[in-house]
Amino acid sequence: MAETRRTVAIVGAGIVGVSTALWLQHEGCDVVLIDRAQPGSGASFGNGGVLASSGFVPVTGPGLIPSIPGKLLSRDGPLFLRWPYLPRALPWLLRYLSHARLDETTRIARAMAALTGDSLAEHQALSDGTPAARYVVPSDYLHVFPDRAAFEAAALGWRLRREAGFTWTEMDREALAAYDPAFSEETRFGVALPGHGHIRDPGAYVRALADHAVANGARLIRAEATDIAQDGGRVTGVLAGGETIPCDDVVIASGAWSGPLCRRLGLRVPLESERGYHLDLWEPSVTPRAPTMVAAGQFVMTPMEGRLRLAGVLEIGGLKAGPSRAPVDLLRRLARAALPGLTWLDESAWLGHRPALPDSLPLVGPVPGLRGAWAGFGHHHVGLTAGPATGRLLARAITGHGTNVDLGPYAPARFS
Repeated sequence: MAETRRTVAIVGAGIVGVSTALWLQHEGCDVVLIDRAQPGSGASFGNGGVLASSGFVPVTGPGLIPSIPGKLLSRDGPLFLRWPYLPRALPWLLRYLSHARLDETTRIARAMAALTGDSLAEHQALSDGTPAARYVVPSDYLHVFPDRAAFEAAALGWRLRREAGFTWTEMDREALAAYDPAFSEETRFGVALPGHGHIRDPGAYVRALADHAVANGARLIRAEATDIAQDGGRVTGVLAGGETIPCDDVVIASGAWSGPLCRRLGLRVPLESERGYHLDLWEPSVTPRAPTMVAAGQFVMTPMEGRLRLAGVLEIGGLKAGPSRAPVDLLRRLARAALPGLTWLDESAWLGHRPALPDSLPLVGPVPGLRGAWAGFGHHHVGLTAGPATGRLLARAITGHGTNVDLGPYAPARFS
């Protein structure tokens, strides 16, 4: 008698959800993708596009707390706060800042490196043989600084990267100009990390992956999931769009919107939105050779199809408020300072919501108390980078095939 195929419903069709779907299909499962919007239309659409394998060092380093006033109050600071939202955000912020210690920075970085470290290879494996493969571009990841002293001020992060096996080339002003002459004279030091990559068009990339999953038999449902059906302590279905969709397992991968569904399962996740912005400059006159982190403004510039994407900036203000003008103005101003003579024909701005947990680690693994319930969200600013690895780990865990990564640091049970 043939064995019944396992059916897994995935709530959320961003990079984590779509990656999980594809890897589950590799494992022989039937898949249902559920999202209230089209695949790749949330944070997966508007991210910086960098496969930041070395981007595992959390923002909550030991020097974060004393730097907050400068970041928040300076005209060129990368941190924004909607003050009316502060009372609601304050408990989360205090928990977040409690991790701004050397021991926690080290612990978090080592755990995140297991999800991000092979990002280019993970994306290549995921997209190989699909129309999405054309969007994956191997490249260096360049970091630029006003001078060597600014680089050395971030020594902890670079030490953690070296311990994780990363190497890089350090460049003074002359060497940096030879590597890429696009940068201003005030940019006097650079670090090029090989073995990274970027995505030419993140939204189109995730949509192409989702289309491939559908072509392989996945069912795509455009609806909002409101509850999880269960019987005898086990998942039996997902309530979405006025129907109950039968399934053996469910994966919650809705990013910053994952909280309500988790609460239905008794899991009160302290989830906050890191409101992130991007500004696309269409047909720019200057394009960096590689995706570039500009340390002075803590934002990235990524060459994409037809445009240069500026992304970064962090705003605390919740899910409901509309976009602010100041973060976009800052990105525009910083890009002009970094790339002299930069002009463009048109521009488009975007606001999105990065799912942020106070300990800077995502939820990846089984939800306690209900067999067949799984979580895969909370990657802060490295969701695109870590999406394929997260999906592969979830697929292996769901099918009982085991993983080569300890899922303990990402356990949803830590918030049960």
